[in-house]
Amino acid sequence: MILNNYYNLNSSNTNERIKTLINNLDNGLNLSKDQFLDLLNNFNYELLPYIQDLAFKKRKAVYHDSVYIRGLIEISNYCKNNCYYCGIRKNNDDLERYRYNKNEIYQIVDYAYHNGYKTIVLQGGEDDYYSDDLLIEILTYLRSNYPDLALTLSLGERSYESYYKLYQAGANRYLLRHESASAEHYSKLHPQEMKLTTRINCLNDLKTIGYQTGAGLMVGSPYQTNNDLVDDLLFLQSFQPEMIGIGPYLNHPKTPFKSFNNGDINHVLVIYALARLICPEALIPSTTATSSLASDGRYRALQSGCNVIMINLSLLDKRKNYSLYANKTYVGDESQEYLSLIKADIEKAHLKINFAVGNHITREVDNNE
Repeated sequence: MILNNYYNLNSSNTNERIKTLINNLDNGLNLSKDQFLDLLNNFNYELLPYIQDLAFKKRKAVYHDSVYIRGLIEISNYCKNNCYYCGIRKNNDDLERYRYNKNEIYQIVDYAYHNGYKTIVLQGGEDDYYSDDLLIEILTYLRSNYPDLALTLSLGERSYESYYKLYQAGANRYLLRHESASAEHYSKLHPQEMKLTTRINCLNDLKTIGYQTGAGLMVGSPYQTNNDLVDDLLFLQSFQPEMIGIGPYLNHPKTPFKSFNNGDINHVLVIYALARLICPEALIPSTTATSSLASDGRYRALQSGCNVIMINLSLLDKRKNYSLYANKTYVGDESQEYLSLIKADIEKAHLKINFAVGNHITREVDNNE
């Protein structure tokens, strides 16, 4: 169980001690493993507004009032992996599979570009159909026809050589959530052939090549403890990813974890805020999973330091089959059709919608743009 003291009262001395640790993060100091564990073990609901306020101010100091909008295309729900938590895992035989051909991708990107989008995210399961040659062809076409478009990939683990070729073809960013930085916990979420060391090596390769690199984790996943979350926070602190994808664990009826409870929205907000203080320059999306868990999840995530929203541009007849978890918001919260509602949430949080490329602050001009 994580953040197990969240709904309890603390003594004033305990809250002051935890505030001191939070203030240290806000002042740019690193915390030790023991300090992070103390923070998580003793964080309670009285401290959430405090850390949210600091995270909101930290985000504003770096990115001002901007919430950057990305266009998301879920290009394939085929996956060769069998992650225990994921609805598009290889052994889910009840799922109607699909993948986009290159022309379908081009059509969606063209629509997005002419509707103001400056960043496109191509996301999918680990699908060997998308060979290096095919992806290079797609990226080359997109880079040639939309030279000012930021191109983000989220297609899982690949070799260094593959990542390098895709970067050379025009990809700017790569999202690869580490899911858990605890080797023991990672092994409980994935089959034996999947290793945390492989995932970390991939993330290091991406950074070395020059991608704006995104890591991330699930909050409240099965078997997760505060010690596991400490490993995640220490990893974020040392790796300093340019992007951080955080969301709640949400179960799916066709996985081995179907009986586990979903994550807690308040726990997710705590980790959003901590991530902002640990990595003040990071681009942190308010994820679809957060919106799926709570109707006001997106707004509350923006209050907690998030500064990116991904709009689902996938074809309507395909969205329901990209079912990573149950009760995903397909046509609602995170889709082009509901952009006005998203804008309202952003304005409610006293922020402004921004369709610019929105690079990491250290990459104001990216090499591939």
